[in-house]
Amino acid sequence: MKTIVLMMVGLSWSFFAHANDVLSGEVVNVIDGNTVEVLAEDNETYKIMLYGIDCPGLDQAYGEKAKQQLEKLLLKKIVNVNLKGKNRWGTRLGIIMTGEIDPRRELLKEGLAWTAEVNPDPEFEAIKQEARENGRGLWKEANPIPPWTFRRQKTMMQMKSS
Repeated sequence: MKTIVLMMVGLSWSFFAHANDVLSGEVVNVIDGNTVEVLAEDNETYKIMLYGIDCPGLDQAYGEKAKQQLEKLLLKKIVNVNLKGKNRWGTRLGIIMTGEIDPRRELLKEGLAWTAEVNPDPEFEAIKQEARENGRGLWKEANPIPPWTFRRQKTMMQMKSS
């Protein structure tokens, strides 16, 4: 009997742990091309970065266009978020879906995002490559700078000017 009770507790724990990996709510703010705030059903607001892609920052070429595209796709929409962990700054990473629409794919198709710097998804790489071959968005530029490189360069400049 004790074993059955322990198994039930363990199953319940794993269910609740798994249930916490998914959020549902409304996108109430788009911060930049790959970051939004979701007002979840628990009445908490969560900052979520799109998992698997990286968009130009707002102070970088195509950053505002990426933000505007994400606003068109998600702002004021009900979404489901499959949480995938946190980045090194503690921001939640997630796959955000509104119906069948995956905004990561849309941003990549429009040439407004790169695939992740580390371990990029091969399917996303193919979408990015097609946008690049067709000269969409940031791929119109001769040598677009990936956002992670841009951020590092910006940090280095700030360190030198201090």
